[in-house]
This record gives sequence, structure tokens and C-alpha cells, in this order.
Amino acid sequence: MSKIEEFQEEVKNNIHRLGEDRDLQAMSRIWVREISPYKYAYNFRWMGRPIIQFPQDMIAMQEIIWDVNPDLIIETGIAHGGSLIYYASLLELLGNNGHVLGIDIDIRAHNRVEIEKHPMFKRITMFEGSSIAPDMAERVRDFAGKYKTIMVALDSNHTHAHVLEELRLYSPLVTPGSYCIVFDTIVEDMPAGSFPDRPWDKGNNPKTAVWEFLKDASDFEIDKAIQDKLLITVAPDGYLKRRIT
Repeated sequence: MSKIEEFQEEVKNNIHRLGEDRDLQAMSRIWVREISPYKYAYNFRWMGRPIIQFPQDMIAMQEIIWDVNPDLIIETGIAHGGSLIYYASLLELLGNNGHVLGIDIDIRAHNRVEIEKHPMFKRITMFEGSSIAPDMAERVRDFAGKYKTIMVALDSNHTHAHVLEELRLYSPLVTPGSYCIVFDTIVEDMPAGSFPDRPWDKGNNPKTAVWEFLKDASDFEIDKAIQDKLLITVAPDGYLKRRIT
């Protein structure tokens, strides 16, 4: 075994042990719960734009993008555009012709201005409308038709019904060996009533949608190693890898 292989095996064992440590996993969920009132995810930027994600998850996304080398990343939910710009900048570093497609039911005018004037906008396209509307799904499929390697990130409306429909519409676009990442599955692990101003809550959220989706989607599996090594993540059970058949 080479030194590189030895290191890779050590890392694999570390991750396995983290996943087996139930106390540590519980402590991580408590940490996420306790920082929630401070809107922790709102406090970070990427290349000048608010990204509204945990830095830990963005490191995981970087690893996935490097391994998969997609030429199209589809993201539902745009907000301030930080994650669109993040993905576009990683594709820029990869040096391919990769592109990012963002979909949002309401692209706020002030956010659109900032996104469109950003240097990474050259790799970004935005569609405005509901991600689960039939005409939008058809529009996305048409757009994706010219790309070979596709990954998907779902981060819009977090209700069970909405996310489940997004999974059914967009998971077929994910290339074997690539990922569909479902963000904010952590809602299921939070105390009931944690989101009083939102339509989602414990029992009605992205994680329950993932569980329902996987009952029939035998070509997808949860990549548990990602959440095990992160510990701090908004997407437990949300890193879905499409099997290579």
C-alpha cells in the first residue's frame, strides 16, 4: 500500500468512527439547534455575495464538484445568488465549459442586479418561476439537454410536497455517479415549532421528502460518509448519489 493509499484509508476509518459516535452526532445536532436563532448561515459571503449556507456544506460541495466534474449544476432557490456564484467559481477553476442554472419563483430585482454584474455571471443562467411548474420543468430539461454531466441542488421551498415534486422532476437529470443534494433536511431534526413563520416543520420538510422519494428511487442512495465527516451540516440524509449501473 502506497503512502497516499495509507492516508486515504486512515481518512476512511476516521469518517467511519465519526459516524459511529452517537454522542458526537447528537452534540452536533444540539449545536445546530442552538445557533439557529442567530441565523448562522446568513453570516457568510462568497466573492462578495451572501451565500446563506453552512461553510461545512460548501466544503463538501467543493469535494463533490471536483470529483464529479459536472458541466451543468442546476440549483433551485437563488436568494442573494451566493451559491450560484460559488458553484460558477469552482467550475471556472476546473477550467471546463461548465455552467450553473438557477431557478427561483421570485428573483428580487436588487439581487438580480448584483448577480448579473458579478464576474462569475458569465457561467450563470437564471430562470424565474416555480421549480415544480410543468412548463418550468420542461424548460429546464430542454436547457440541460446539451450537457453531459449534471448535478442538482434543491434549496427552494422546503415543504415535503414541494421537495418531493422537485426530486421527481429533476432527479432524472442527474448523471450516474453524480449527486442530487437536498438542503435543509435538518428541519426534521429540529424541535417542532422551530420555524413559526414558515410552512415547513418537523414531519413536513426536505428530509421526509427524501425518505419518501427513496422508497421508489432505487438508483439513488444517501452518501452517509459526507454527513458523518461534516458533523455540522444542514443536509443530513440529503447528499443523494446516483448509482452507476
